[in-house]
Amino acid sequence: MNAVVLAILVMVTLSLARVSVVFALIAATLVGGLYAGMPVGDIMEAFNDGLGNGATVAISYAVLGAFAVALSRSGITQLLSQRAIARLRLDEGIPHRQTIVFTVLGILLAAAVSSQNLIPVHIAFIPVLVPPLLKLMNHLELDRRAVACVITFGITAPYMLLPVGFGSIFLHDILLTNLNEAGESLGLSVTPGMVPMAMIVPIGGMALGLIVAVLVSYRGKRRYEDRDLAHGDETPAEAAQHLRPWQMGVLAIALVGTVAVQLLSGSMVLGGIFGFALLSVSGVFHWHEQDDIFTEGMRMMALVGFIMISAAGFASVMQASGEVETLVASSTEMIGDNKGLAALIMLLVGLFITMGIGSSFSTIPIIASLYVPLALNFGFSPMATIALVGTAAALGDAGSPASDSTLGPTAGLNADGQHDHIWDSVVPTFLHYNVPLIAFGWVAAMVL
Repeated sequence: MNAVVLAILVMVTLSLARVSVVFALIAATLVGGLYAGMPVGDIMEAFNDGLGNGATVAISYAVLGAFAVALSRSGITQLLSQRAIARLRLDEGIPHRQTIVFTVLGILLAAAVSSQNLIPVHIAFIPVLVPPLLKLMNHLELDRRAVACVITFGITAPYMLLPVGFGSIFLHDILLTNLNEAGESLGLSVTPGMVPMAMIVPIGGMALGLIVAVLVSYRGKRRYEDRDLAHGDETPAEAAQHLRPWQMGVLAIALVGTVAVQLLSGSMVLGGIFGFALLSVSGVFHWHEQDDIFTEGMRMMALVGFIMISAAGFASVMQASGEVETLVASSTEMIGDNKGLAALIMLLVGLFITMGIGSSFSTIPIIASLYVPLALNFGFSPMATIALVGTAAALGDAGSPASDSTLGPTAGLNADGQHDHIWDSVVPTFLHYNVPLIAFGWVAAMVL
């Protein structure tokens, strides 16, 4: 068995057994590295070298978590939830439940799409927008697995299809550039217009998965408890009772300012710090509570950060082992001259490569350098080659335990401790997105 395959199987098995994903990643790193014949010292050196790649993102999400908890502690989220529940008469029964549910899901989908293409803040909006909606979702008895699927679709599919915002970076700066670099000596030339066209079919598979998740798999009701998201000298409900109009204005400025500072500076850390500082001086919570609130917010997002840091170390060890190239080479020996089998094997191998890394942006250079010569050798067209490489990379984002596309929804939906990362985010998104991605990616490779 290839070391990469073994490592991914170890990680997935431990994660499904409810072992911490951080522990699962570290254990998988050791198992994969040792199986590949690397000394323990080399494994740890490669692992430590890779940790820094995830540190910036980790501290960014931790600061945003602090800002989100500060918003909750101000009482504004409690106030908005209570008004929404009262106006919709959710405590008296839900005569138009489906309409309200689809409206909430539509708002979250629009916010997620906008975070990739219109206002490129990626998952930074989740810890700010989602926790305030949890009480409303509870009264709707909305299955949070459906919400996780909606958000994951919104933060993955758009940048794989629309060349705007993060989509421009993924499709043009990364996918297009690496395809042309890998295929230059082989006569492959890909134009910008070809890339989104080649990704339409695979993304169509994800759209089908979204429809099934919302209308079939998680359409039923699921009960959750109403829990306070932040604690201090007062509960959020008590804080909401004496929230002044001018303080609400400061809260609005803090929200807009956080996004503006992030976009202008390119730093989520500065954006989160700006928002938290503004709330601190506004008096919406007592000055001596700052440290506790900041710590509670960082704790809320700490799991996301540590998983992403561990995933960066895992990826570093797998690349240092040389087993990624060996996996691709051994797979080609199984294929023979069967073009259909070649497309399927390439997508499945891509799934194993990207599951541990959890980022399509990071895996494109690896996938393209290995897959472009292989695809051209089997006679795939340029459009089919784009679909194979793009889909193989996307598999890591859509349903990996280490992907920010699953970690982000979990961070928001688990703010009250009632949403499991593996069984409520990863497994639903894997079944509804990764499986269709493989199927529709294979179709795209065969027909384009």
